[in-house]
Amino acid sequence: MNNDYDIIVVGGGGSGLAAAVSAAEHGANVLLLEKQPALGGTTGIAVGSFTASQTRLQERNGIQDSPESHNEDAGKFPAADIEARNNNELRRFFLSHSADTIHWLMDMGLTFHGPNPEPPNRVPRMHNVVPGAKAYVATLHARLIKLGGTVRVDSPVVRLLQDGSLRVTGVAVESGAGQGGEIEFLAKRGVVLAAGDYANCPNTIARFKGDRYASIEGINPDADGDGHQLAEAVGVQLLNMDVTYGPELRFVPPPGRTFQQLLPTSGVAARVMGHLLSFVPQFVMNAMIRRLLVTWQHPENSLFDDGAILINRKGCRFCDETLWPDREIAVAAQPEKECFILLDRSLAERYSQWPNFISTAPKIAYAYVADYLRLRPDIAIQLARLEAIADRHAIPQESLRKTIAEANSERASNNLKPFDDAQWTLLGPAKAYFTTTEGGAAINQQFQTLDENGQPITGLYAVGQTGLGGQILWGHGLHIAWAMTSGRLVGKQLATGSSKSIPN
Repeated sequence: MNNDYDIIVVGGGGSGLAAAVSAAEHGANVLLLEKQPALGGTTGIAVGSFTASQTRLQERNGIQDSPESHNEDAGKFPAADIEARNNNELRRFFLSHSADTIHWLMDMGLTFHGPNPEPPNRVPRMHNVVPGAKAYVATLHARLIKLGGTVRVDSPVVRLLQDGSLRVTGVAVESGAGQGGEIEFLAKRGVVLAAGDYANCPNTIARFKGDRYASIEGINPDADGDGHQLAEAVGVQLLNMDVTYGPELRFVPPPGRTFQQLLPTSGVAARVMGHLLSFVPQFVMNAMIRRLLVTWQHPENSLFDDGAILINRKGCRFCDETLWPDREIAVAAQPEKECFILLDRSLAERYSQWPNFISTAPKIAYAYVADYLRLRPDIAIQLARLEAIADRHAIPQESLRKTIAEANSERASNNLKPFDDAQWTLLGPAKAYFTTTEGGAAINQQFQTLDENGQPITGLYAVGQTGLGGQILWGHGLHIAWAMTSGRLVGKQLATGSSKSIPN
């Protein structure tokens, strides 16, 4: 078995695959290591939006744009105190290379629909890959194999190897379940950490964000911060580790594979489908997007401001629904970490038409009560009797009736109408999730990891969510754009030795 490679990439999600493909395209002998049985990471379960400026699709639609204005708009998404912590120089650098990355992916055979608007972006910048993010994984994996790259799954990296000068020279991989021991692989040109985020690592979350958040899960159950831990063990500085996207309520995913996951992700069929999308009427596109909304997007806070209540599996109300993040922290403390959203008839009617919606992709599509009842019958029921609602999820009837009586008493004390007992809608189960995390290794524009003094850790690079470098990437499509862009650039850089400047 060959244990010597030019470049070793740790992590088989979007950034790792992009890094490995880019390096292999430029002649490097690449090893890609993934701890799970299959490639994909968080990219593989995402919707797949790629937000970029000055793209071919923008040009075709007559949209004038620039990375400078894109960076300015990107700073309008987060709260001012969060944006103040952004590494603006690195984000501007990233956005200046994002168009070249989406063109690289398009030249590889991937198809995008759009661009679509997402305020506060001043022009449409959100490009959606067809049919979804698994297309990135399938296309990049096939490309890597064709180029002769080596892929090893079920291969968790347990530590980084260093020589006497503390240069990172390779990795030690757990040799296999039940076998014990380690296998060492050496990298002549560098090791690239591309292991994703730490949204599902309670120890890391508690350490940097506080113990009360430790019970909240990550949307990707495998996002346990391995890359961050490997980096820190060799002295890499970690930035913005308390900044997270969430916690927020999301409905549990549907059983089995969704319609989107059944669509072709590569080859002629995917390209034909992408071409035909440009001729599909907007109302049909909205219907397709609405299917994604009821699967991946969070319920709006306005639901709770208007009187919807949360109950647990015992039929009890357990928090003030209007308080964030206390609401999500309380949800994570409930049985099975689950809750249900209960609406009476008047609330269900209110959230059945604009401007009141359950979930949204702003300015693109909106999902109302009827959409959930039609598209997610596994998590949405509407019945005349409260007892029938309770029976559907084995919730004690007496407990639920008592909860409604107490809620009505509270509403009366606030001069509000009691719940309308003629019809009930129950949405759930829902759980509290971290979608992703914004903390990552400190890096420079050559993707070298940096220590506490800002000095490079020789031989070690970081990309994607592991190597965010202090950036704040709020809004849809920026994380995947960064994953693909940072991976593409570091792969080419290490393969060609062009570390002093980053070409397109």
